[in-house]
Amino acid sequence: MRGPRLLAAVLTVSALVLGACGTGGGGSGNDAATEFASCSVTAGVADARNEPVGNEDVIIAAFVGWDESAASAYLMGRILADNGYNAQVKTLDIGVAFSATADGIVNALTDVWLPTTHRSYIDQYRARMEPLGCWYDHGRSTIAVNSSSPARSIADLATMGSDYGNTIVGIEPGAGETKLIQNSVIPEYGLEKLTLRSTSTAEMLAALEQAHTDRTNIAVVMWRPNWAYAAFDIRDLEDPKGTMGGQEGLWNFATKGFTDRSPRAAQMFTNLILSDENIAGLEELMVRKYGRADPEAAVSEWLTAHPDFEDRLVSGTLT
Repeated sequence: MRGPRLLAAVLTVSALVLGACGTGGGGSGNDAATEFASCSVTAGVADARNEPVGNEDVIIAAFVGWDESAASAYLMGRILADNGYNAQVKTLDIGVAFSATADGIVNALTDVWLPTTHRSYIDQYRARMEPLGCWYDHGRSTIAVNSSSPARSIADLATMGSDYGNTIVGIEPGAGETKLIQNSVIPEYGLEKLTLRSTSTAEMLAALEQAHTDRTNIAVVMWRPNWAYAAFDIRDLEDPKGTMGGQEGLWNFATKGFTDRSPRAAQMFTNLILSDENIAGLEELMVRKYGRADPEAAVSEWLTAHPDFEDRLVSGTLT
């Protein structure tokens, strides 16, 4: 596809976002919390074979360190490639991914959490992006702890912080969860004495695994769906003030005009529906068996084990 020119453009966008993330306009005036307050995974589902292919080049962004983002992006990339598209996945920081999609450097995102986690990005870029359906309807951002530890509520961390090294182990600085904790959770629960260690998802999971091995207490930024709930004995802290947001949908978004440009691809994105079992199984393959190094191989193995998934997605019969 666009090769070096694409990479140069992405690097340019990266520099702009890192220098001025969250400062720009471009919003449509619509509020994402209202527009995307509910998610129906069946809305808009139809037989994609009835739509023309259109432009065959499709670039999908996956968020750095977000396993469900990689899983859904590479899965859709493979299915698009099997159905007449030159599809590729680019892994980008979250802010860069949204900006690049709004600018048309990237065509689609598969892991937009609404109405809370990615609200600020959609409020900023909504006028230059279009939704392509919601594929998972019970996402949730949380703070999780090892099940043997004392805290039951986020509020407990104000007095029990020392049990967790006075630290919440976070993920990427630009992630929506990071902003929620900085701007809402810490001030609402009086957790100013705790440090939010914003690093990366990979480092958070490594810290969680080390705590599991050492049998030490840990508090981490977490979300559902996530394979970590099956791999480690962790539980979510209650959030009586609702600072982490409630139930969320995971949405596909594309550059504005994508449906007109590549109608069949747009319909296939809309047709995507993943159950907890499906997304967790694909994530676990990518992470535990392939070490995140070969997501295409993980997708191939998963599709082999689910031989009717692709045909059902294309025909709009996953419901």
